[in-house]
Amino acid sequence: MVGIMKRQIILVVLVLLIGGVIYLERILSTDKVVEVAKEEDYGYRLNDSLCNAISDLPTTETMERYIKRWMARYNIKGASLAVMRDEHLIYCKGFGWADKECEREAEVGDIYRIASASKLVTAVGVMKLCDQGKLRLDDKVFGEQGILKQFTEYRDKRVANITVRHLLNHTAGFSRQKGDLMFRVADVMEWENMDTTPTADELIACQLAMRLRCAPGGSAQYSNVGYLVLSRVIEQVSGMGYEEYLQTNVLWPAGCYDMHIARNYYEQRYPGEVKYYGHDEERIVSYDGSGELRLREYGGNNIRGLQGAGAWVASSVELMRLVASIDGKPGVPDIISPESVAEMKRITRKGDYALGWAKYHANVGSLVRTGTMSGTCAYIDHRENGISYVFLTNTSHYRGAGFTNSIGQMIRNAMTRVTDWPTDRDMFVEVPHPEKEQADTTAMADDVS
Repeated sequence: MVGIMKRQIILVVLVLLIGGVIYLERILSTDKVVEVAKEEDYGYRLNDSLCNAISDLPTTETMERYIKRWMARYNIKGASLAVMRDEHLIYCKGFGWADKECEREAEVGDIYRIASASKLVTAVGVMKLCDQGKLRLDDKVFGEQGILKQFTEYRDKRVANITVRHLLNHTAGFSRQKGDLMFRVADVMEWENMDTTPTADELIACQLAMRLRCAPGGSAQYSNVGYLVLSRVIEQVSGMGYEEYLQTNVLWPAGCYDMHIARNYYEQRYPGEVKYYGHDEERIVSYDGSGELRLREYGGNNIRGLQGAGAWVASSVELMRLVASIDGKPGVPDIISPESVAEMKRITRKGDYALGWAKYHANVGSLVRTGTMSGTCAYIDHRENGISYVFLTNTSHYRGAGFTNSIGQMIRNAMTRVTDWPTDRDMFVEVPHPEKEQADTTAMADDVS
């Protein structure tokens, strides 16, 4: 009996010693420790706390009428706008219908597919891994010394020279002789005699079976496959699923709790997700090889399979919050280092893309990221000095990517109609109370009189 008790005591002591060593190692280690956030650690959720009524302001009524007229002209069913100044969320509102057939009006907390604006999320994830010391932008991706060693066959030996940076700024040199493979999944299945939807690795392998259009680091050419590869890089380096890593290391710490990888069908939509409307009723062969004809926005394309290239769903306010968390300013705590913030907007050659961002207009200090596909459009314009905004729609236009330029111009024109933006509110940290604000305004008027 005494011997058993001694063994139990020794076991307890060993457990305590091991636990103590692990704790001290985490505290004292000079290595950067991955800080994994828990969703429940953060209390204020923008999508659940904000509503359209909060932004019912007399000074923005003319702007709203302008936006609604534009939506009617282009048959845009629903949209959402978030406006930020000096890292303060000062205005946010939904317009039109979140789901017209269900008569659900758009609210500010609705979530939308953000298409290629997802690339910004992916790029932030890559920079976070760099800050954590797990990755470098000049690390090779393929080949014996590469991150993704599972790809042992590629037609062009120059593939071994592709770096993480090349993928981020679209200079990997991938060919598009067969079009955009991410939106030709059914064709890939036919070409490769597949019975099931190709995995990310199978799509990447299909791309690697083609010669590069130019050497890595050459002229930029937009590539969705490149950001699919980055999604796999994040998984390989972090040891976590792509969505899980981004949520726990980037999005939750930034205060974004309702961002997810999209689902393909209307019946699978997330709570609060809008319905998507294409610019036509044309049906194409389903991505899953079933041979069924489906709308592009609901089964025609494998939206979920886009991963880091275009699969995120988000609200305009949470997307705005993410932007505030990577801008290098002190108001909203940044989730990446100042060096990473600067690197993301560094462009060394004319015609190149910024990292994750589509454009950086240094003359006006404007970072732009757009996204469009059947059923949705997204436009992010972050001004280093001035008004920043996010605008999302649940309807696409036949002009495709070119239509996003119209969105940017429309919002800039609309905002010129606002003579006085709120100066005493920040919905990132506190929910305004319109009744109280009205009472305060009345009281001030009484004092003056």
